[in-house]
Amino acid sequence: MLSQPKIDCHHHVIDPVQYPYPADSTYQPAGPEIGPAAYYEQVMQAYGIRHSVIVQPTSAYGYDNRCLLDTLARNKGRHKGVVVVPNDISSETLAQYKAQGVVGVALNAALLGPERFLKIDTLMGRLADLDLYAQIQVKDDQLLALLPLLQRTRSRLLIDHSGRPDASAGLQQPAFQALLSLAGNGRTFVKLSGLSQYSRESYPFADAKPYQLALLQAFTAENCMWGTDWPFLRAHQNMELGTVLTNFGEMFPNASDRHQILWETPKRLFGFSA
Repeated sequence: MLSQPKIDCHHHVIDPVQYPYPADSTYQPAGPEIGPAAYYEQVMQAYGIRHSVIVQPTSAYGYDNRCLLDTLARNKGRHKGVVVVPNDISSETLAQYKAQGVVGVALNAALLGPERFLKIDTLMGRLADLDLYAQIQVKDDQLLALLPLLQRTRSRLLIDHSGRPDASAGLQQPAFQALLSLAGNGRTFVKLSGLSQYSRESYPFADAKPYQLALLQAFTAENCMWGTDWPFLRAHQNMELGTVLTNFGEMFPNASDRHQILWETPKRLFGFSA
């Protein structure tokens, strides 16, 4: 799979030397969790990653998007970005972000709680007007609280890390069924990523496989994408990108599905060129 073209739809750029963590950061990555842009460029070369979507790490940098934006500016066209913003951000500022290569806004309910995002219809409307994605990260049953918002919004939705279901609760758990109910609405897309974020097991995360396959069946490969989650913040075990890629190939053995998820879907949704 190394030679297969691919787009990493979820990774972080973390460089506390050039971009120190804000004083109010809730988590300060260290050691192997530090991932400067130059290092990630080597990762791309090694694993055949042609493009990527850089996601602002909410816990580390919060609203300070400089590290991400500067990386976009230095590599025009190769990367896109998902930023973290206050709920009352103006349309003008969002438009400025979009002009710099930003494709969406991260709404991390898993970290900040769903209550923070229950009344953000104005923000969601602004995202919809600018054709920007609302990237939703939830865990366990949190999606249920946000479901009315997600159903009524016009914004396109990116569901982060497969919705991080409770891997011990089964496919019929209400929150996962609610996620599946969003399939087919034409504006919800899923990142088949972050298995270590919700699996109760060690690699190869066998308990996550039923959820991955159910999402693929419901949303189809045309609405699914892959991400590494590099450099693996708060990972429960040591992670390597090679094993992440191998695990993806083993979970999705169909070559056509893999090509669609790794390349065609994100290329279409984020406007990447070849």
